[in-house]
Amino acid sequence: MSDALTNEPAIVVDKVGKAFRLHASGTRTVKSAMLDLLHRRGAGKKSFWALQDLSFSVGKGETLGIVGANGAGKSTLLSLLAGTKVPTCGSLHTRGVISSLLELGAGFHPDLTGRENVFLAGAIMGLSRKQMRERFDAIVEFANLADFIDQPVKHYSSGMYVRLGFAVSVEVDPDILLIDEVLAVGDENFQKKCLKKIAEFRRSGKTMLIISHDLGTIQSISDRILFLDQGKMIGIGDPHETIGGYRSLSRSRQTRGHEREWGTGEARIKEVLFENAAGDTTDTFSYGDSVRCRIRYQTTKRIEAPIFGFSLSQADTRLVFGSNTQVEGFEIDAIEGEGELILDLRELPVAAGNYLFSFSLHSADHRDNYHRLDYAYSITVLNEDRFEGVCRIPCFWNRG
Repeated sequence: MSDALTNEPAIVVDKVGKAFRLHASGTRTVKSAMLDLLHRRGAGKKSFWALQDLSFSVGKGETLGIVGANGAGKSTLLSLLAGTKVPTCGSLHTRGVISSLLELGAGFHPDLTGRENVFLAGAIMGLSRKQMRERFDAIVEFANLADFIDQPVKHYSSGMYVRLGFAVSVEVDPDILLIDEVLAVGDENFQKKCLKKIAEFRRSGKTMLIISHDLGTIQSISDRILFLDQGKMIGIGDPHETIGGYRSLSRSRQTRGHEREWGTGEARIKEVLFENAAGDTTDTFSYGDSVRCRIRYQTTKRIEAPIFGFSLSQADTRLVFGSNTQVEGFEIDAIEGEGELILDLRELPVAAGNYLFSFSLHSADHRDNYHRLDYAYSITVLNEDRFEGVCRIPCFWNRG
């Protein structure tokens, strides 16, 4: 944690809730709408609570990561802190100048040039043109947009948008920086620049709140993690433990209704850990990545010639691929007590989505099923390629 971290909180959130009014669906005439307005104010509407009873504080100089599934309320929370939304109940208190990058190109006027938008953003944040001129060159250099800074931003790519937005947000030297998913946009070099700048902010005692679905990165850069689910705070604390809880809940939801555990129990698969090529434990991979499965087992007696198997299925349990040690010609004389078997899957060829793993431990003749875990583990695969089907098969087109 930064040396600048003190007991004086930079952010205090006290029993905050945020509700949105939802209109009932269906076609309504002008007459019926007017009658509802006159006689039944609020009829046809209901409240959706995006956040409920949220209380926590963030110390000065602390980096707080925020995780949760889509719709958990993460972006709504940052919008409340940024002042672009107001809470329905409760209170928020912040100390210092706040800079935020909450939406791609938020606050940019599409018809204005990058240069004009930089100065407009500074004016919105209360900085003078003189102050922005002093920061302008650093902003353009960080965004790597020298050749495009005088072009209307409506012609910018999504990567150019977010580079300029991030550069403005960090170069205005705020006390509190709010970032929503910027680490998921842009190329590898830009992401490295972002992480380097975040490290500089931490060393200089800035307070940061960061949303990211990149769990490995957010765990490495955060002092604490806030875990939101369906608008409620599930936990806040140690990054490793909190992300572990988030992963566990995500897996249970993805496998719910499909998972099944059965067998004689003479041998059991105690645990399966998934690792990437760097050896990090994770449940998120990209197309073409390798996956290492560490299968840890335990037996109550000596098991001769056991067979370990696995299958990979889509989220709806449609089989993608399956195999076992017998099919692959990997012979195991016997297992006894505790041990570990490693399964390596190289170059995942599948489309983006959630996938379910099943594992089995049985006899060579399949008569004795010692332990089977059907659809018990889930992983997420990221893939920007577009194609039909589940697997990507390399193909090439040429004229005959």
